[in-house]
Order: sequence, then structure tokens, then C-alpha cells
Amino acid sequence: MIISKARVPAGPKADKAKPEKKVPSLDELLDSRDYVGAITLLKFKLQGSRSDVRLTEWLAYAHYHHGEHDKALALYQELLRQDDPDSLYHTYSAACYYYMGLTQQAAEAAQQGPRCPLATRILFHCAQKSGDEDSLMAQHSQLTDSLEDQLSLAALHFNRSHHQEATDIYKALLLDNRELLALNVYVALCYAKLDYYDVSQEILQVYLNSFPTSPIAVNLKACNAFRLFNGKAAEAELKPLADATRGKHTEHDLVRHNLVVFKGGEGALQVLPGLGDVLPEAVLNLVTHHLRRGEVTEAHALVKDLNPTTPQEYILKAVVSVCLGHASGSQEHLKAAQQYFQLVGSSASECDTIPGRQAMASCFFLMKLFEDVLVFLSSIKSYFSTDDDFNWDYGLALAATGKYREAEEALGAVQNEKYRSDPIWVSWMCRCLILSGRTAQAWLLYTAAQDFGGAAARGEEGYALLQLIANDCYRMGAFYYAIKAFDVLERLDPNPEFFEAKRGAAVGV
Repeated sequence: MIISKARVPAGPKADKAKPEKKVPSLDELLDSRDYVGAITLLKFKLQGSRSDVRLTEWLAYAHYHHGEHDKALALYQELLRQDDPDSLYHTYSAACYYYMGLTQQAAEAAQQGPRCPLATRILFHCAQKSGDEDSLMAQHSQLTDSLEDQLSLAALHFNRSHHQEATDIYKALLLDNRELLALNVYVALCYAKLDYYDVSQEILQVYLNSFPTSPIAVNLKACNAFRLFNGKAAEAELKPLADATRGKHTEHDLVRHNLVVFKGGEGALQVLPGLGDVLPEAVLNLVTHHLRRGEVTEAHALVKDLNPTTPQEYILKAVVSVCLGHASGSQEHLKAAQQYFQLVGSSASECDTIPGRQAMASCFFLMKLFEDVLVFLSSIKSYFSTDDDFNWDYGLALAATGKYREAEEALGAVQNEKYRSDPIWVSWMCRCLILSGRTAQAWLLYTAAQDFGGAAARGEEGYALLQLIANDCYRMGAFYYAIKAFDVLERLDPNPEFFEAKRGAAVGV
């Protein structure tokens, strides 16, 4: 007999009972903020009871908190069409309208509902959005010391760039409500707006310890890294979010917008125009992108109808006006730019911030009050030691006040080759070198520009540079290089004055 090698079970084995998966309740789904799950459950329940008002209310609530405000609004409008509807549906509809950007409809809906704290807050924010100061003050007087009302007041301060006032409210609320971790994000955002990026990072980490993949918090951390370090560091901070979403984090509008900024404008024309209605900063960054590319006309087209309300908008409009003024020689544009800069630099909320001091320096620069320019630029110099734009402005201001040695150092710190080949940079650098006693280096700078065919040594720019070198060298007693410069000028333009100047310099030698 051949015995089978197959194993025979020793006896009947009882099947292990698999634990049944329990369908979570609505309360459990809402407590865990699983709004997709809540919507799915409620829709299933409504299939068997389409007229259940309570279920419809909860479905609208879930859609609202999932960010689907249009769907929530449709449900509230459906509820309002029923017999004897709850008037609070008007208030809830107003909240939906507000988040959809329909401020006027939001205010009208809130007025139709009962007077309650939520309606007051909605009308308060609608007044702020529409610029209705009378209505704003009327609603402000109705606010209480409740958590929700104080959050609304802090939001108003934040939107008006009163970041210190907003910070004070958020910190006071946090002292009494430490379990509300999201308040740390609000405080961190305020500190970021106040340019305290390292402090912002520390406070933000309290929230990230509990919610490491929060898109808003991770994005803010990346923005702080961008300000503290560079775009590469900022992109690295987004990695936890990218890993958690399997690369789908770029579907978030805020992240897509900021990635363009982190990458120095890469993809700006593809991404930013479509985000203008969602993120106001997208328009401002698109303007910045055009300015960096020298596309002043395109930048002006985006801001010409802009009524600035924030410091960033005032500054950007000022910069565009400066570019237009220099390009067209329009004193009107330069005057407008000066006024915009002064509004920002002298405002109580911005005067002690870095952008505020930059704005005030720019205002004085346009007024040619260079001693005052230095007061403001010197106070923020440590933050911009490697910034070419800052070193350019700082160097010119130093040179204009006769501080030629310091000006030479600042202009020498400029690394951008485009800037270093600009006729303005070359001429001011030559003047600083000559007037600080280094005429040989000034002549070498001119000959180098000539050898490389730079714009500073060609045509009218080259002619003007030679005159500057010749006259400054003569004035400083550097007659050898004065002779060389006047000799080149005489060959370019046989003017008797150049011959006489060359002969006078020869006598000096």
C-alpha cells in the first residue's frame, strides 16, 4: 500500500471568527474630521429618507467643513424652500456665500436671518471686505469677549496688516485655551508677517508635533525656511507633506503657488494667472515675475487698476511706478512712487519692519536725501549682506554722500554680472576708486569693460565714462591717468578743450 505524503488534519479545526468591521457613527466621523466619510454615510441614509431635515442639515454641515461651500449652500437653499423653515438657514447660507467670495450676497443673507453672534461676525467681515467703515464699527460694537468673536477681531487686525495687535489677541486666547493647538499656527503666521521667522518656526512646531502633515502648517514652515535660507530649503520642508499625500500635495493651490516662488519663478506664467481669484498674492507675485524679466508694461497692466490696501500692494505699485518713471522720464510716476513708499514707511504698523524701512529708504532715495537713505539702510544692513539689490542701493547712497571707500566695498559686493556690466555700476565704481586714491584700478575697470565689449565702454555711455575718469583723475591730481583718458577722448572727438586738458595734465606730471 502506498501511503500518501499529504498531511491529514488531526481533527476538525474551528474557523477563527473574523471581527466584523463596525461602520463608524456620524459622531465618530465628525469627531475625527472625516468629512468625506460623513458625507458618504449621510447620503446613504438619505436614500431611504429624502425628506429627513436633520440628515440634510448634517450633510450641509459636512460639505461646508469639507470646503464644498457651493454644495452646502444648495442644501441650505433647499431647506429654505420647505414649509416653515428655520431662519438660521439664512445665516448658514451667508457663511457659504462669504467663503465663496460673494460678499454682498453674504451680507444680504445674514440680514435675513436672526440676530445672533454668527450673523454679527459675518456682517463684521463683510463690512471689512467691502470697505464699509460705518457698518464695520456698528458690528464691532456688538462683538463680545467670546472665543469666536475675539478670533474674528484678530482676523480683522491681521487682514489690515496690524500683525502685532492680532498677535496679542491670539496669545491671550492661547493662554486660556492651550488645547486649541491651531492658535499656535495663527501666532506663528503673525510672527512670520512681522519678519520673526525663527520665532515663527518654534511656535509652529507645537502644532506640527500633533499634525505633521497639515498642509497649512507645513506650507508656513516652508515659507519661513525660504525667508531664512533659500528655495531649496523651503522645498525640502514640503517633503513630509509630499510623502503623506504621495505627491498629490501639488494639487493644493497654496502649495502650487509657493512652489513657483521657491523655484525663482519657474512655471509662473502657467500657474499664477489661474490662481488670482483664489490667492491675491498670486497676482502680486506675477507682477514681481514680470519686473524681474524687465517686462514693465506687463507688470503695469496688472497693477494699474489695483487699489492698494496692504503694504505689499503699496510697495509693488511703487516699484512699478519707479520703473515706468525711469523708462519714460515721467516725473508723475516717480512722484506717485515716492508717495506710496512714504505711506508704507511712515505707517505705525510697518515703520519698524524690514519692508517698512526699505520703503522709507526708497522714498528718500527718490527725493535725493541720501543721508536719510543711509539711516534706514544701515539699520537693516545685517539682513542683506549678500543681496545684490541692497548692496547696489547702499553703495550708491554711500557714494552720493562722499563715503567712497565704503561705497567701493558695497558696490564690490555685487555679484550679478548683469549688474556689474551696467554702465551705472561701472561709472560709480570708477568714481569711488578714483576718489579713494585707486586710479589705476579705475583705469583697469574701464579697459576691462572695453575689452569685453561692455555697454559701459561703448557709444555715448563709453564717452561719458571717459569724461568722468578724465575729470575726476585731474581733480585728484592723478595726471597720468587723466592724460590717458583725455587722449582717448581727443581721438574720439578732436575738441580743442581735450587737447588743452591733456596738456595741462602733462604739466602736472
